[in-house]
Parts: sequence; structure tokens; C-alpha cells
Amino acid sequence: MLSQITSFINEHKLIKPDDTIVLGLSGGPDSVFLLTVLCALRKDGLLKELIAGHLDHQWRQHSAQDVIFCSELAKTYDVKLVSTTLSDLPLKDVPKGSKEEQGRIARRFFLSRLAEEHCASSIALAHHQDDQQETFFIRLIRGASLAGLTSMYPREGQYIRPLLSMTKQDIITYLDDHHIPYLTDPSNYSEDFLRNRIRMSVIPALRMCDNRFDQSFSRTLSALQETEHFLEQHTREVFHHIAGKRDGVWFLDCKKFRELHAALQYRVLVMWLCEEHVAFPVSKGFFNEMTRFMLSARGGIHALHPTWSLVKQRDHSSIRKNDLQIQ
Repeated sequence: MLSQITSFINEHKLIKPDDTIVLGLSGGPDSVFLLTVLCALRKDGLLKELIAGHLDHQWRQHSAQDVIFCSELAKTYDVKLVSTTLSDLPLKDVPKGSKEEQGRIARRFFLSRLAEEHCASSIALAHHQDDQQETFFIRLIRGASLAGLTSMYPREGQYIRPLLSMTKQDIITYLDDHHIPYLTDPSNYSEDFLRNRIRMSVIPALRMCDNRFDQSFSRTLSALQETEHFLEQHTREVFHHIAGKRDGVWFLDCKKFRELHAALQYRVLVMWLCEEHVAFPVSKGFFNEMTRFMLSARGGIHALHPTWSLVKQRDHSSIRKNDLQIQ
């Protein structure tokens, strides 16, 4: 099993021998299993240092006991543990949304700060193959684009997922066979959460329909990710063909933009917004409005967002942030 995970890590270039890794340790089976894996790699000289981070959301009455469990576990494996509570976390302006999403944002904030403080190369998350399936169906239900349906990648920025080739059953079997303790979160069985409903109802039903579901899903997801990678590269080439940078600002040629297929127009706009580091809502209506202004005959300023506007002059569009003036 360790050999399989090591091969996956090497294939995707996730960890180097001189790396310091921060691990999100909840105490649940997935993160405990990843702790054992990373400690084995450390022992073999395949990573330099491992630091565990535990965030107590304080959503359950006895959540403080999870901190004690993680602390004892970290001592057993000779790993430094840093823990804090959600109320002590200097996190401001948490977006409105589900409790699950707010928890994810808080954890990411905490782990990113921890990585920065310890000059860590990466942050390891314990997502596995079953998580990948659940994420796909959550995004499908919410109407995600192709990019969204590709779900999770082995590496996304500073985050790495060494366990994406493993199943939940692989993890539980290993821990039980080796008598390694772990915590069970009762909220994982609550139907209040969409992810749990998919895990307990949708995926078992698909497996009953066809016992090849897991293998077929993996092949399909791999094909989607390969297609998305190609489209991302092509979009970047097109973007640099129709856009130019002047004084640190990207200007888009509206005539060349008009000639693009609608699907490519959408992808170019997303890339443009990301290049300019501006916030934007992920909605069809927003991008339709943005496209209409880009393709219209009139110029001027169109306020699409509270913090920035589109500016169109002589068939070229740019993004003006609120603290900037039109040149």
C-alpha cells in the first residue's frame, strides 16, 4: 500500500526529500492514515519535516477531546502539533454559505498561516478516491462547468493530495488491521449535509446498478481532466493572442474577442479576471452581461462589481479597479 502511494506521489511530483509538509489532522481515519504514510516517508528520508495542524471548530460539545486525541497521536509519531479554535482564529469576512463551506474556508486559512510560519513546501490533505466521487456529484448537482467537474487534482497550488488513488475502504482496513486508533465524527452520518446524502444514497445506488462504477468513474474523470488541461493551455495561447499588457494592465482586443466561439469567450474572460486578481461571481448571468458589453458598439465604463469596472475605449477593454483612474 505504501508503495502504491509512493508511486502516486512520485508520478505527480508531490513531495521532495527536502520538503517540510503541513498536514491537516482532524483525528478522523483519513488524516490519521495520511499521518502514518507521511511519517513512513519521513523515516525513509523522502521528506524532511512534518507538522500537524488541528482546528477545533467548537461545533460539537466534546470537540476539545479531539484536540487531546490528536495531541497524543502526534506525540506517538514524534510530530509537532499546532492547534487552535475557530473563535481564536483571526479570520474576517467569512462568506455566507453552508456550515461545511465555512469550515473548509476556516481550515484553509489556518493551514495556510501554519505553512507560512514554518516555511512549509506544501499542505497535505487526506482526500481519497471516494471524496473525489462525492465532489463530482456535488458539483454536478450545482451546475458546474467542465473545469468544476474535473473535481480535485493531486496538486492545486500549495495543496497536495497524496491519497487520491486510495479508497475509503483501503484506509479503514489498513487502520483496523494495524490497530491504529482514529475518531469518528457523528456529523459524517447526518443527512443535513449534501455530501453525506450523496455518500450514503447516490454512490451505493450507482454501484448496485453496475459493479464497474468505480473503475469507469476513474477513467471518465481522468479523461475530463486531460481535456480540461488541453483547453486550459489552448485558452492561454488564445488569451495572449488577443490581449496585451501595458503599464501592468491587460487590454483585450474586442474585435478578436468577437471572432471566438462562445465557449472560448467564456474561458478567456475567466482567465482575464484571474490574471487581474479581481473578485467575480461564478454565474452565467454575470458572464453574459460581461460578454454583451465587450461585443456592443458602445464604449465607456460598465460597473459589473462593487470593486471594479469594465472600461472600453477604441475597441479595447480593460479592467479598472476602484482605486485607479482611467488613463
